[in-house]
Amino acid sequence: MQFIITAFDKENSLDLRMSVRADHLAYANEKGITLIAGPLLTESDDPKPRGSMIIIEADSKQAAEEYAANDPYAKAGLFDKVTVRPWMAAIGSWLPSSD
Repeated sequence: MQFIITAFDKENSLDLRMSVRADHLAYANEKGITLIAGPLLTESDDPKPRGSMIIIEADSKQAAEEYAANDPYAKAGLFDKVTVRPWMAAIGSWLPSSD
């Protein structure tokens, strides 16, 4: 089952985000369940990361919540709010063809 994780950074935490980024990326690669992910950005002429959006494949919501809780960003206290919701891909050029 697929889940979408959205996480919003605490105010003024860009330095913390950048200091933990390598560990966050290594964690995602090690777990091997990420389908697509990237930072949520500020709305400005020079956008900066202000959160994360991650779509994963997990056996259960509990497993998805554990993945989110064990992310190095979460363990470092970067996030103000995290949500984990079931999600289903319906359309997109990255999806396998149904032919």
